[in-house]
Amino acid sequence: MDLSLFLAEDEYVDFSSSIITEKAYELFHNIKTDVEKAKIAFEYVRDEIPHSFEIGAKVITARASEALANKTGICHAKANLFAALLRTQCIPTGFCFQRMTIANDDSLGYAVHCYNAIYIDYHWIKVDASGQANGKTAQFSLTEPVLAFPVGEEYDEYFWDGIYARPHSDTMKMLEKAKSLRDIRDNIPDYVNEPPDILE
Repeated sequence: MDLSLFLAEDEYVDFSSSIITEKAYELFHNIKTDVEKAKIAFEYVRDEIPHSFEIGAKVITARASEALANKTGICHAKANLFAALLRTQCIPTGFCFQRMTIANDDSLGYAVHCYNAIYIDYHWIKVDASGQANGKTAQFSLTEPVLAFPVGEEYDEYFWDGIYARPHSDTMKMLEKAKSLRDIRDNIPDYVNEPPDILE
């Protein structure tokens, strides 16, 4: 399996930026195993980088470095930061997507939610560092994923198959244009058109 795509840098997973490399050194410099590093990165992004909607953020972030500098981001920006931190350690990290309602029902429509996949000990595990506030219970697990949001059977919610090497391009374009959380809520994409890099 060629995992080089899951170690690559791009404009949103900008792991060579000084703020990312400095944080990676702070988090990992005494840590030996990939599992320990992944858990530390997960808990840092989940707990120390609040979701933008949870804090009513005034700044919109997309790049990993922006999420770290501003200490906030929606799930996509937080997933970019998580991937960037682990890719500094040569740990293959990808992106997974889930279609979910924006509200607790379908009154506000749907959005593409993002979480991560990590290649550890010759297999992929899935984690969601988007947060655990407001009843969300995402956890780091080496076995069955413990994600932030269950799929609501009564609504048109589901997981897209596969693992992607890059962030969702349509959502990144939206975040680049957004000036407010209202812009995000009104314009966040609700569908993934690209094929995955690994189809499970």
